[in-house]
Amino acid sequence: MARSKEFDPEAALQAALELFWRRGYEATSMSDLVEHLGIGRASIYATFGNKHELYLKALERYQERLPDLLGELSQPGPVLPAVRALVRRYADEATAETLRLHGCFITNTATELAPHDPAAARQVERNWDHLETVLHSALVRAQAQGELSTDRDPLTLARMLLVLLQGLRVVGKASPDPARVRDAAEQSLVLLD
Repeated sequence: MARSKEFDPEAALQAALELFWRRGYEATSMSDLVEHLGIGRASIYATFGNKHELYLKALERYQERLPDLLGELSQPGPVLPAVRALVRRYADEATAETLRLHGCFITNTATELAPHDPAAARQVERNWDHLETVLHSALVRAQAQGELSTDRDPLTLARMLLVLLQGLRVVGKASPDPARVRDAAEQSLVLLD
């Protein structure tokens, strides 16, 4: 008869996500995970695989719980107010105390692991591709509705916004001056006029 797990794998994955998000991949040891999750090393390996596999599963979990940007940006009516609200929300979140302490888990992964870890880079790219596609679709719709000038390239604008949003996360985490982030966000919105 197979033994049942003596811990909740979902709760353990969430705890791992929180630890990796707070400390990063390199600064988190297997001993840290054992202590933080409250389960044995063998149970971690049997359930999640090695530390790297657990990190990737935690990153997937993080992405599953992100807001539904497609839903936000595909509501009927004017599009640009929703895009502006999204940019301002990123700026507000980037300067909020919680995000200042931990940053964005995807952005953290992009800077820590993606340059030398193909699996982490694929997850980051998948997230960025999704965000770029959602923004591009919204801007195409804004252009079709007459909100965005026909001389603007929706794909280029979407890419600029993607880079801006990720940059807001990085600067928001590192800078004690929230005006730096908010001013950059507001200036970028001028490009949508």
